[in-house]
Amino acid sequence: PEPYHIITQIRNARNAAVLKLVGEKDNVQAILTGDLIARVMAQTSRQSGLSVVYTELMNFDGDEMYFKHEPALCGKSFGDALLAYEDSCLMGIRKADGKIVLNPPMDALIETGDQLVALSADDDTIRLSSLAQAPVNLAAIRSNKRASELQPEKCLILGWNRSGTTIVQELDNYVAKGSQVRVVADVEGIKDQLGALEEKLRNQTLFAQEGQTTDRDLLNALHVADYDHVIVLAYNSVEPQEADARTLVTLLHLRDMAQKDETPFSIVSEMLDLRNRELAEVTKVDDFIVSDHLVSLMMSQISENAELFAIFAEILDPQGAEIQLKPVEDYVTTGEPVNFYTVVKAARRRGETAIGYRLTAQASQAAKSYG
Repeated sequence: PEPYHIITQIRNARNAAVLKLVGEKDNVQAILTGDLIARVMAQTSRQSGLSVVYTELMNFDGDEMYFKHEPALCGKSFGDALLAYEDSCLMGIRKADGKIVLNPPMDALIETGDQLVALSADDDTIRLSSLAQAPVNLAAIRSNKRASELQPEKCLILGWNRSGTTIVQELDNYVAKGSQVRVVADVEGIKDQLGALEEKLRNQTLFAQEGQTTDRDLLNALHVADYDHVIVLAYNSVEPQEADARTLVTLLHLRDMAQKDETPFSIVSEMLDLRNRELAEVTKVDDFIVSDHLVSLMMSQISENAELFAIFAEILDPQGAEIQLKPVEDYVTTGEPVNFYTVVKAARRRGETAIGYRLTAQASQAAKSYG
């Protein structure tokens, strides 16, 4: 008799209304698969390492997100609560009415009935610190740097599938006016297909052309080194293994070109089969998105806790609280050890919540979780 919690995946957003009718009495959560992958690809293309962060948040091996009642912190501000734990990170507040707020204002009060959204190894490791005062090194904190103005960017998309249209639209939310995006794909009539899409873009000019994306002569003619970001999409018109094989050939060419370029462009690639990732690591690109694997991880997490759906929706929304990787030297002085309490405090001063870090020296080491 109780409502079911049902997680499913759909390809077309128009079908969401039908799902609501089917599950009127149940909690039905539909993951729009193409939309999910497109948003991750768009964000990751502009921030190397972001796909690793998403995978870490979604799989059950690393730290996960939990909800925790903490009566001892009632009446305190979110900013003060950030330093209340030794081995967990706060991400936000779940209000008593069920609303989840990630990275709330630092003076937002934690009230009776609220829960904290915490990142921790397990639900029983979310323990208040025994320290009387967090050991913050105030001298190491750097003052706020004024954010530099966005400059127009050039993005090259090689290959095409259902996610492509959403990727282009998502990129439009992040880039400066005057930016360009060029789509090159072995798809008949790709230029005509994308005609209507160009009218929806505010910040980018869209170019499209047909071509074999595994052809080195074509890649040379495109002057790939002139682009800031390159996205390689898996073709969905062929079998997964053939699609991944095409992607690998394209990536090998791109790696060779990047090695000869003094201003290397970022490369983000989509793979369809997780088993091919190890093979693809030879190409040393910045990020891989194994699309079906990522969808599976998210579905598994949400099946354990329905409220995580709202969190994933928030961090993947251009208007929401996003995860960003920023240079540590913007926050603290480098050249000498600094603890994470100090990094959290430095981020707090900017209205940001620090939840982790990436060691660039290990970025290419799979055994070290890519840093």
